[in-house]
Amino acid sequence: MTQDTLDAFGRLSDILDTLRKQCPWDRVQTMDSLRYLTIEETYELSEAILNLSPAEQSDSPTAEQRNSDLKKELGDIFMHLLFYSKIAEDEQRFSTADVLNAVCDKLIDRHPFIYKPESYKGESWEQIKMHEGRKSVLEGVPTSLPPLVKAVRMQEKASGIGVEATLSSEKEEIAIDSITSDHEPTEESFGNLLFNLVHWAHEHGINADTALARANLRFQDKVKEFEKKQ
Repeated sequence: MTQDTLDAFGRLSDILDTLRKQCPWDRVQTMDSLRYLTIEETYELSEAILNLSPAEQSDSPTAEQRNSDLKKELGDIFMHLLFYSKIAEDEQRFSTADVLNAVCDKLIDRHPFIYKPESYKGESWEQIKMHEGRKSVLEGVPTSLPPLVKAVRMQEKASGIGVEATLSSEKEEIAIDSITSDHEPTEESFGNLLFNLVHWAHEHGINADTALARANLRFQDKVKEFEKKQ
């Protein structure tokens, strides 16, 4: 880390300390009052990332604007994270240093093949995380995630322990094969397919979000049954 980065982090920390003392709004903020604002900022960061275009010249006006937008949204997230740490310090919960050291310790523990190669036994990423005391590979997936994001994360985690990420019956698998056989496996074609499936569901009186949320619950049960047998 460069000295410029350390100086900038210190500058942000000092500014937040000042605002917590002198700004009426910042002074009264709590973790609860910031929570929904952080969710909004996270979606704004997600949007800025989606707007990036790798194909653009990095020095084009459009690329410069998109990079500027991304930089702004990253800064907002940095500020929010440090703000939470400042509040925790004020409430004597823990320090900012505790937060940073905790994530450093976690990264070291989760990469034994780099930091502790003598004790590494070839475990997968999800198996390594189970050493932290988790009872299920799905414990790290927040229940409040949007259904589509949750489906992706659950399938990623389940595949790490050998669970087949499918709920389809034989009839449904045939239907899926017939739909996907005419599509190239690209992000654009899949996006169009997914969008059209949502439209198809709407025409048949099915809420796609609710349907996927309930499918997630069925997949959770499938993973739990698999883990019980291990």
